Amino acid sequence: MTKTQDLSRSDALVYDPKGGMDRLREIMRRLRDPNGGCPWDIEQTFATIAPYTIEEAYEVADAIEREAWDELKGELGDLLFQSVFHAQMAEEAGLFSFDEIADTMSDKMVARHPHVFGSESRDKSADQQTRDWETIKAAERADKAQQGVLDGVAIGLPALLRAVKLQKRAARVGFDWPDIGPVLDKITEEARELAEARDSLSQDEVREELGDLLFVVANLARHLNVEPEEALRHTNAKFERRFQGIERRLAADGRAPDDATLEEMDALWDAEKAAERIAKNIPD
Repeated sequence: MTKTQDLSRSDALVYDPKGGMDRLREIMRRLRDPNGGCPWDIEQTFATIAPYTIEEAYEVADAIEREAWDELKGELGDLLFQSVFHAQMAEEAGLFSFDEIADTMSDKMVARHPHVFGSESRDKSADQQTRDWETIKAAERADKAQQGVLDGVAIGLPALLRAVKLQKRAARVGFDWPDIGPVLDKITEEARELAEARDSLSQDEVREELGDLLFVVANLARHLNVEPEEALRHTNAKFERRFQGIERRLAADGRAPDDATLEEMDALWDAEKAAERIAKNIPD
């Protein structure tokens, strides 16, 4: 096949509206082509693309949180493109191919679901299946020579999420508070220590004490069976929604937040909360 014929086939796939996964992978290959590709895409590395991958994952989570189903397809596409980007760079470096990525995941899912793809019974609870999943993962870590209880918890995870994962690992070997009571006591203790000593501590010491407090709060979330990242995203969205309500109410009077006192904004915040309760039909 001549170079012209090869380029013609590539163009046909690139512009095929029904080209699916093959089309996306060919577009990525063309973007990274040293001869005629995009200079920006060609310059990228695993390290430079990684932050975009994390960002796209959060945008998927954001669309789900907002139930923006019309946006979710595009956000999932953006996240998929990140996987294709990494796979293309890996293939160029002779590390592995996209198909090998897919096969690795397929092998993992089959191995971790013996109650679906093997001979184990499906007659067990979701909690039991979660415990079995963790047992299988522990065996996989052992095969990778990850002997420590905390080995393999990704450093690049968001800190709050990583805190929960570290605590879950420790809890599996009994290093955990027996119930929620001591967790609440520890939160009170850490908060009091930080409040009492904040003026006498260095900035590094304040950061350490605050980190201790946040770590225990993550533990509380785990004991309450709440994902702290999800809870904080929800609260962030609530704060944003209510503050925007303050801005709208002030704008109706021809003012901005800079023109209002804290007392006025507090009153408008309470009005927004009350309006939300009415809208959701929540009694006082």
